[in-house]
Amino acid sequence: MQPLPNMDWMLTELVSSVPYVRHVVVLSSDGLCIGKANTAPDAADALAAACSGIQSLARAIAQMFPEGDGSTRMVGIEADGGYFSLMAAGPGAYLAVLADQEVDAGLLGDRMRTLVIRIGQHMTSPPREDVRQAM
Repeated sequence: MQPLPNMDWMLTELVSSVPYVRHVVVLSSDGLCIGKANTAPDAADALAAACSGIQSLARAIAQMFPEGDGSTRMVGIEADGGYFSLMAAGPGAYLAVLADQEVDAGLLGDRMRTLVIRIGQHMTSPPREDVRQAM
């Protein structure tokens, strides 16, 4: 498998431009953290794994729409203490953000969309090679 480019520096702009953003993670659809900002490695890995399950559930719900293709573009959760947003960020990649309850949710969504458009080609997780071939 080719190493993915380090995109952490690109994600830092989201943290600095939207007050109250707590964590930013880019993950592959199978839950591998491929980029992070303002997030410790263990927390990024745990968030990526949880997001993989959330996007899988969202895809199952999206498949219930007869006119859709089963894909999801964004999942949002408002919880006590803050907001969670998960956005498709390219083939096989997702952008996840956790923010405190004081965040401007509209600004956050706008900046996430802008980030995905601007650097979406870097936020792609190519299919992994067969493990047996790598050994």
